Amino acid sequence: MAKELLKGNVAIAEAAIRAGVQAYFGYPITPQTELLEHMSLRMPQLGRVFLQAESELAAINMVYGAASAGVRVMTSSSGPGFSLMQEGLSYIACSEVPVVLVDIMRGGPGLGNIQPTQADYNQLTKSAGHGDFRSIVLAPSTVQEAIDLTVLAFDLAEKYRTIVIVAGDGMIGQMMEPAELPAMHALRSARPDWALTGAKGRQKNVISSLRLNADNLEDVNKRLQAKINRIRAAEARYEQVLTDDAEILIVAFGTTARIAKTAIREARRQGIPAGLLRPITLFPFPNAPFKELSVGSQQAKGVKAILVVEMSAGQMVEDVQLAVQGRLPVRFYGRTGGAVPLPDEILDQILMLAHRMDEAPTSGESFAMAA
Repeated sequence: MAKELLKGNVAIAEAAIRAGVQAYFGYPITPQTELLEHMSLRMPQLGRVFLQAESELAAINMVYGAASAGVRVMTSSSGPGFSLMQEGLSYIACSEVPVVLVDIMRGGPGLGNIQPTQADYNQLTKSAGHGDFRSIVLAPSTVQEAIDLTVLAFDLAEKYRTIVIVAGDGMIGQMMEPAELPAMHALRSARPDWALTGAKGRQKNVISSLRLNADNLEDVNKRLQAKINRIRAAEARYEQVLTDDAEILIVAFGTTARIAKTAIREARRQGIPAGLLRPITLFPFPNAPFKELSVGSQQAKGVKAILVVEMSAGQMVEDVQLAVQGRLPVRFYGRTGGAVPLPDEILDQILMLAHRMDEAPTSGESFAMAA
């Protein structure tokens, strides 16, 4: 199929439609509203379910109900709306039904603004509801990747019977790029055997997150943790750019990683070997490539320092530090509140880090650990 010029929100919506989504429930919030608007047009045309709920709280519970019936279902929102959905997400996780969500992140805290940010990182990867569970989180950096990861999200949700979140900052939702949409998939003809169907002629299925007995709920938690460990082992995804000879490694995700690539090219033009490691899955976080890094010193080649760049106050830094396990200094540079880091700003950080690497640290000094 030929490429066409697509806005990110529209591309995600159409990718979900072509992946066979049968129902969409949502509530408008900038900067993802075009996604809902596209669904409002296309889903009725195709005889599928679209409903604009009265709130995000209502939307996520409608999603829960449809998922329990074995329907391929999704919703989308931005940070404030996602916060309202967290109770429902916890119910969904405990009930082990597959659901896809899209979060097009905007500036916060509070109502904030409609500018792009990545400050939902902790909310998505660590606290998307109460209790012990984790959602798979996919972070596209282009419109094409947003399409591809949306299709993948439905497959992963059903493979593991879990929540999968496609996380893009406001730029991903609003930018327009040439991209190729997948072919239209046929809708699923049969419901899965665990779904609610009325139980005619067989033992009834029960889907619930209520477990009053502590031992019973602990069994559920053990099953969820085993599933999370399988996801960690099998589903971590990442991209590496110019890392073979890199001495300064930039870690960034989403559109921030695209901006960092420009800074890396200029750094190399100035003789500084910089590279990029881009997490594509924010959870599971890709720990393996950090463990495989060749660690250099002032005398030996290899990565000597890591610079984490985010549109937040540094929410991914802790995951990078855990992955590095103290083998390398980790420095952070970020912009907050909807401000976007520019290539020159990132280049300045690379140059400062390179200069400090040339200065031998005194005993006990970790020259680049502070944010």
